[in-house]
Amino acid sequence: MRVSSQDVTVVALLADPDAPTEIAQRMARILPTRLADKSGQGQRFDVEVVSEPFTAGTEDPPTLMRRIMERRRPESWDIVVALTDLPLHSHGRKLVVDLSHEHGLALLSLPSLGGLRLQTKARRAVEEAVLSLAGPRATGAEGPPQSRPLRGPFVSRLAPIHPGQVSEGETADLRYVVSGLRGYLRVLVGMVRANRPWRLVPGLSKALAAALATGAVATVNSTIWNLAESLSVPRLVIATVGSVALMIGWLIIDAQLWHRSAEVSPEARHRAMLYNASTVVTVGIGVVVCYVGLIVINLVWALFILNGQVFASTTRTPLHATEYWTLSWFVASVATVGGALGTGLESDEAIRAAAYSKREQERRHMLQDDQGD
Repeated sequence: MRVSSQDVTVVALLADPDAPTEIAQRMARILPTRLADKSGQGQRFDVEVVSEPFTAGTEDPPTLMRRIMERRRPESWDIVVALTDLPLHSHGRKLVVDLSHEHGLALLSLPSLGGLRLQTKARRAVEEAVLSLAGPRATGAEGPPQSRPLRGPFVSRLAPIHPGQVSEGETADLRYVVSGLRGYLRVLVGMVRANRPWRLVPGLSKALAAALATGAVATVNSTIWNLAESLSVPRLVIATVGSVALMIGWLIIDAQLWHRSAEVSPEARHRAMLYNASTVVTVGIGVVVCYVGLIVINLVWALFILNGQVFASTTRTPLHATEYWTLSWFVASVATVGGALGTGLESDEAIRAAAYSKREQERRHMLQDDQGD
């Protein structure tokens, strides 16, 4: 790794568009000071953020490392740290980071850091990678060259991160991966976080309109009143689970969100399972948020519109807080089914845009184009 003149190390954060770029831009404001303090050698750092889709068309870490190296050549960067929100795999393990001390390169897969405190974890990961690449190189008797051991988010009791296999001829000389059930769950949570499931709510405007209209009509329907009063809590729970599951299944099927791999290798199957699990969890969180919102809206509507005497004469039950809650709960299940039917009014592209990150949308577009060819 070369170092620029005047003891200033130029660090480029090469980030995929959307969330990785936002994370890179936020950390770039404080990275120079933090890196200078942690280096302890009077070294100064200059950090640049470059946003471009460097992962387009491939999820292969060695290929991505070569791309990063080629991207760096015409520039005056000393170190390049690439950030992507796609989950990357290497030798059947989920990649955390690839490092090349010889070329001053690092490739960081953000989902492997989990979904909680992602900004902080990503910043610490980048700091450790930069300091490792910028430090004096030390070559052990065996294994790849190392400048210093990686710490911070690379050491975790919840999902152990450990050195991974690096094949001969790869650009990377040091690799960290996660494995096992805890590692799988950590990457899954990171993928769901990258998809931003809360965007599903405003992204399904037509389905929500259908659900709200269904709920408004159902709230003033005397048959619904009698049904709600006759249902026990276990049956209400079953209605909730059934309606939410129906909505999730319909969204996935109607918008063709289910990932089918054309490859037959075990690694491809595991990767497909991971993508599908993240889809189910992402859509599930969005639907549950919609369901809770429907309960609140139905409750407010019921408080405003229902007449206690009419309700009591129809159901032979006084209209108290319990009746308001039970009716709003049941109507939310009915409205969710109406919303599932309303998703047919949404375009597949609108649903995918609401359910996936930008890079995941592009990845699925390319897969569909390849299968079409």
